[in-house]
Amino acid sequence: MSKTKKIYNFMGPRKIMAAFSIILLLVSIGSLAVNGLKFGLDFTGGSLVEIGYQQPADLGKIRQSMENAGYPDVTVQTFGAATDVLIRLGETHDPKLGDTILASLQADEPDQTLELRRNEFVGSQVGEELREQGGLGMLLALAMIMLYLAFRFQLKFSIGAVLALVHDVIIVLGLFSILQLEFDLTVLAAILAVIGYSLNDTIVVYDRIRENFRIMRTETPVEVMNSSLSQTLSRTLMTSFTTLLVLMALAIFGGTTIFGFAVALLAGIGIGTYSSIYVAANLLLLLKVQREDLIPPPKEETEVDDMP
Repeated sequence: MSKTKKIYNFMGPRKIMAAFSIILLLVSIGSLAVNGLKFGLDFTGGSLVEIGYQQPADLGKIRQSMENAGYPDVTVQTFGAATDVLIRLGETHDPKLGDTILASLQADEPDQTLELRRNEFVGSQVGEELREQGGLGMLLALAMIMLYLAFRFQLKFSIGAVLALVHDVIIVLGLFSILQLEFDLTVLAAILAVIGYSLNDTIVVYDRIRENFRIMRTETPVEVMNSSLSQTLSRTLMTSFTTLLVLMALAIFGGTTIFGFAVALLAGIGIGTYSSIYVAANLLLLLKVQREDLIPPPKEETEVDDMP
């Protein structure tokens, strides 16, 4: 005889988990309203200069050199290695800005040869267009997901999945707002990836819930949810755990360039795993999904005309 899989009471603390999710959403929305997002150069416009040093750079000394050169509003950070320095300035459309900065820094570092590796400029109009198009792209993705799930499952499943995805996205954005981490195109790409990952996890859970609703004819919806979540738990945890290991390595060793990308995915996959278990299923209960919602209505028999 096959061993019966253990059923966990996931829906037991569903009210506590709902309150926890509401608190996270309120904190995230509050931070977004008060602090906003710290948009990167891709969205705000400005200049970016990358300088290569022969020895590890002193960021404090570089900031002082930039202030002395007449650039007080500047962001200086290492770029991967301690010898690679990234300098971000406000909108300063000067094709020779990189050469000017290189000469200023070289004068303060006569003992080593500096190298100009990159000199880029993004206009504010281009940044604004990227911000608007990125937001529209995210909304379009959610709309297409809702349509797909409405056709594949049922309208209540579609609404539950999209609300769970909105829950995940708002909390990730809130984390970036609270910590004031830079939000650039790589972070936007990470959030779109989080939508795809969380959706895939939710579809696996929903597919099992739909199947169990048709098989388990005497159980209540709560019992069906508990059985479905227990059956998919090992798959959910193993997938999330292995993905998180890779992302932790990227966040720690990947350098400044992909740090925001890795953090967004780490937070997104963590909250997405939680929402697949507690938010998506909980929303189905709130929407009062029943077995009858998944059973197609019987076809009406066509009346046969009397033969003359």
